[in-house]
Amino acid sequence: MATDKLERIYTVNLTGAYGFPRTKRAIKAVEILRAYIQRHMKAREGRVVLSNAANAFVWARSIQKPPRRIKVKAVKENGNVTVTLMDEKAAKPKFALKKRATAAERKPKKAAAGAKPAEKAGAKKAEKPAAQAEKKPAEATAPPEPAKKPAAPTAKK
Repeated sequence: MATDKLERIYTVNLTGAYGFPRTKRAIKAVEILRAYIQRHMKAREGRVVLSNAANAFVWARSIQKPPRRIKVKAVKENGNVTVTLMDEKAAKPKFALKKRATAAERKPKKAAAGAKPAEKAGAKKAEKPAAQAEKKPAEATAPPEPAKKPAAPTAKK
């Protein structure tokens, strides 16, 4: 069975969403868009998928003020309809699997110019005792003593 691919461009009127309460307009605009595409592309219910960009365009001015119209491209393939914005590029995969390099393919780390690996290791060992000498042991420093509260004055006559 050959896959039939049908592409059409529509300008969908969303002003019907303004007949609903302000707190439901963007939701209704998305419903109007889905119903329009389903009717014109002869798709079954639940087979219309909006792209993230098309959904973001409807919701861009918040729930209360969706756009009055939207220009979209609908692509029907194997009974499923994908709706994208007219100026949106084709969707790319979200991620691509990368081939892991084997140990033989990895390049060894380059040493500093003019220094041999043995010299670098010796320099690191020399730094460690100096850093440890600067640290004071925890036992040498005693915790500060709590401050004593002054006695309350007594008034006797």
